[in-house]
Amino acid sequence: MNKSPASLPRRHLLAGSGAALAAAGLAGFSRGAVAAGETPAAASPAAAGAAPKPLPAYVSWKDPRSLIVHSSTTIETQRSAFGTSVITPAEQLYIRNNLPAPDASILADRDAWQVAVEGVKNPRSFTLGELKSLGVETLAMVLQCSGNGRGYFPNKPSGTPWQVGAAGCVVWSGVPVRVVAEALGGVNAGMAFMTGTGGEKLPEGLDPKSIIVERSVPASAMADALLAWEMNGVPISLAHGGPLRLIVPGYTGVNNIKYIKRLAFTAQETDARIMSHGYRLSPPGGKGEPTQPSVLEMGVKSWINGPGTDGTPLKAGNVQIHGVAFGGLNAVAKVEVSVDGGRTWAPARFIGPDLGRYAWRQFVFAARLPAGNYTLASRATDAAGNVQPEQRFENAGGYNNASWADHAVKVVVA
Repeated sequence: MNKSPASLPRRHLLAGSGAALAAAGLAGFSRGAVAAGETPAAASPAAAGAAPKPLPAYVSWKDPRSLIVHSSTTIETQRSAFGTSVITPAEQLYIRNNLPAPDASILADRDAWQVAVEGVKNPRSFTLGELKSLGVETLAMVLQCSGNGRGYFPNKPSGTPWQVGAAGCVVWSGVPVRVVAEALGGVNAGMAFMTGTGGEKLPEGLDPKSIIVERSVPASAMADALLAWEMNGVPISLAHGGPLRLIVPGYTGVNNIKYIKRLAFTAQETDARIMSHGYRLSPPGGKGEPTQPSVLEMGVKSWINGPGTDGTPLKAGNVQIHGVAFGGLNAVAKVEVSVDGGRTWAPARFIGPDLGRYAWRQFVFAARLPAGNYTLASRATDAAGNVQPEQRFENAGGYNNASWADHAVKVVVA
């Protein structure tokens, strides 16, 4: 196994993501098969069965055959649509917006977008154009909704019943937050948090703090965070937070603030309701409170994407079982696969380029399966020795589900 990316210097890690992409011939992955005029995978359930729900206008450019439309602001990647080439194409990437996207006019002059930086020695606002002159890094990472896997909770928490598709692995380019802070004289003493505020248009007549998308993460997350203007090689789309998005690798999606208009280093967490009461790990039946743990870092997780996950029976014989694994803040170190529901395990092997500790790794397990019914499961271990749990952590919001048992999939071999 290659040396863990977690042991590499941070600058090498960030720069290495781009180098690995180039070496793997993935520099042109943006807009994927659609841009190349190819037909998206026909093995998806939507392609083989009933027509999918129509896509909302602001994401009409996405591939409907690869997606499950839950609502206009919640769209999931079908499990069988994930490929084996590490990067998730923008056309297949999930959508989760806490508020409706702003008007597309904000993209008319991307470089004019402004973000205020506070809690530093010399606070000021930057245009996106000015940020581009400060520096640039490229980072591959897993973007995952906090509620991914909520659909497996037996108590059916409120919220979108995501299965595995509220996640993807994408590449961001932008200026490191630490570089911006250094250019402004450094972070003020006593600032324990990095707080991002989104630029969505807020409904009138409501207390802004009750609805604004504003989240705080530990200030240490600044080390690898980006103010990003590019995703998968092109300017970030409106649907995914363009023209400018705060990227906090290793943290769940809600902490990666879209349309960021304010970046502040603060002594306390924001009192915005989405932070103080939302995305809290409250007990089943309870309500979110500031005293409860907040949904921040991701843990080690994996799941199997194919074959047979769309319900299509497999032919008896040799099969290549494949999936994805990641470690949140740590690199993923190994993956094991079971074909008998977790009674026995065997090591899988990683395939494809290693794009750094925040990206996921594709894995494959070769098996010979006679006719019958099988329960396929995967179990990942990260570089710190954390093992993906068998059971979910029960909570009222259905957050942070990493249970390998929940993510196991039944397949039929004929």
